[in-house]
Amino acid sequence: MQSTIDESASHFSGNLELLARQVVEGFITGLHKSPFHGFSVEFAEHRLYNSGDSVKNIDWKLFAKTDKLFSKRYEEETNLRCQFIVDVSSSMYFPNKEYNKLHFSVQAAAALIYLLKRQRDAFGLSLFTDHLLLNTQAKSTTTHQKYLFNELERLLQVESLNVQTNVAQALHQIAELIHKRSLVVIFSDMLNTIHDEGHVEALFSALQHLKFNKHEVIVFNVTDKSKEVDFQFENRPYQFVDMETGAVLKAHTSQIKDKYLSRMGSYLQTIALKCSQYKIDMIDADIAEGFHPVLQAYLIKRQKMS
Repeated sequence: MQSTIDESASHFSGNLELLARQVVEGFITGLHKSPFHGFSVEFAEHRLYNSGDSVKNIDWKLFAKTDKLFSKRYEEETNLRCQFIVDVSSSMYFPNKEYNKLHFSVQAAAALIYLLKRQRDAFGLSLFTDHLLLNTQAKSTTTHQKYLFNELERLLQVESLNVQTNVAQALHQIAELIHKRSLVVIFSDMLNTIHDEGHVEALFSALQHLKFNKHEVIVFNVTDKSKEVDFQFENRPYQFVDMETGAVLKAHTSQIKDKYLSRMGSYLQTIALKCSQYKIDMIDADIAEGFHPVLQAYLIKRQKMS
């Protein structure tokens, strides 16, 4: 079922909420057949009454049936606050218009929002390029969910070229705007327009800012692994175009492959080591692998925070 759902998602151009529901329900079905069947993915309509709770929320009809006190749960109640941060710079439009890193990130975020809504958790959304474009507070209402889905769907209607990235600056801004302890989930290819020795330090200074404010952080490093990590191009000349700056490089793949693999491998290793050092979860998210690894990584993190 997983491969069928993920394959259809990669060509999905309709309602984002419908896609999210299909992905989550397929994932939950799969959980019951896997070692992760113990994860709680259903929300509770009631919880046991605790001394000090408001008596106005007691379900007296349920008390008459069970002789136990339960409080009703309402939409404003929440167990977790989650802020989704999505990189919408031009490099996220790789590899093509039909399906790219941004499509994957938007659809994965939508699936997680749908899952959070089922569990009565709160969710907010931040979008950034080289500056912050959108930042909402975390809420758990149906109205808020529809608003976020509309914002995410809008991203899929356009293709923005030559829009640069400044991950560190955006994360510092967002850290100042999240006032309550949250789970911060970042979808980005972790590629900065200006890639120098100071870039990694600036990035982790921003991530430390989030950790200093007591947030838990998951980074989904979104890639088209076959092309961006493994450099699986035909052995012939290509014209490579930087989607954020428009810079052009004409080269034969055999001339640059080894150097590319060395530099990319070194960069990814540095990022992974830094994340481990700062106790930040970094998950490699290959757009060809579908959304289930993302949902599974979220649930593992959710269980650790319970």
